[in-house]
Amino acid sequence: MNHEMVKDTMKELPEAQRPYEKCIREGVEALSDSELLAVILRSGTQGMNSLTLANKVLSLTKDTAYPGLLGLMRLSLQDLMKVNGIGKVKAIQLKCIGELSKRMASAAAKPRISFRDPETIARYYMERLRHEEQELLFVMMFDNRNHLLGEHLVTKGTANATLVTPREIFLEALRYRAVCLILVHNHPSGDPSPSDCDIAVTEQIFKAGELVGISLLDHIIIGDQRYFSFRSQGLMKEYL
Repeated sequence: MNHEMVKDTMKELPEAQRPYEKCIREGVEALSDSELLAVILRSGTQGMNSLTLANKVLSLTKDTAYPGLLGLMRLSLQDLMKVNGIGKVKAIQLKCIGELSKRMASAAAKPRISFRDPETIARYYMERLRHEEQELLFVMMFDNRNHLLGEHLVTKGTANATLVTPREIFLEALRYRAVCLILVHNHPSGDPSPSDCDIAVTEQIFKAGELVGISLLDHIIIGDQRYFSFRSQGLMKEYL
């Protein structure tokens, strides 16, 4: 290494630019995305401080549909480990931070869930589902007092009428003694508009529910910060 080159170490940054000191002085809200990431990474690698390393990680997403922190959610362990200085441990830490943020968003929204208000359900699932690259279909089960009894992942992949089996859904609903259900799934494209398959699945489950006495109240499709509710759009009435 050329000793005349300036070493890229955290100690050589002015104190005002060091993330830890800035956090103590100004509060965590004052940190930029790269500074927050630097604190999580804790250390850099030879000749590179954690702040520089954080910027390199964020640069992985600059030419994607989700630049910045949102893009990190969609990076695999292998993608992250392509950055010099990001080994398996740091890559796992970053993936866990993304998962933690999704779970925190869901936990904050859960107490407000109401089967009468699709917006509360969309908020509960939004961070969990809008980053997914394949479709996930969940069934939510409620009692007659609006209490969420549980949720069940029905399919992973394309949610169409040939893959969704009413038997699996209603066996789960009966196990929880649910009186009503809501279907929730995501569109990786970000557009929550229902497809022909979505409409067919909704009709299939609705009619099966009529036979066993468990009502399908809604089918909510999650997009990117958008959602579509069959009930809100008046489409559930078509099956009555």
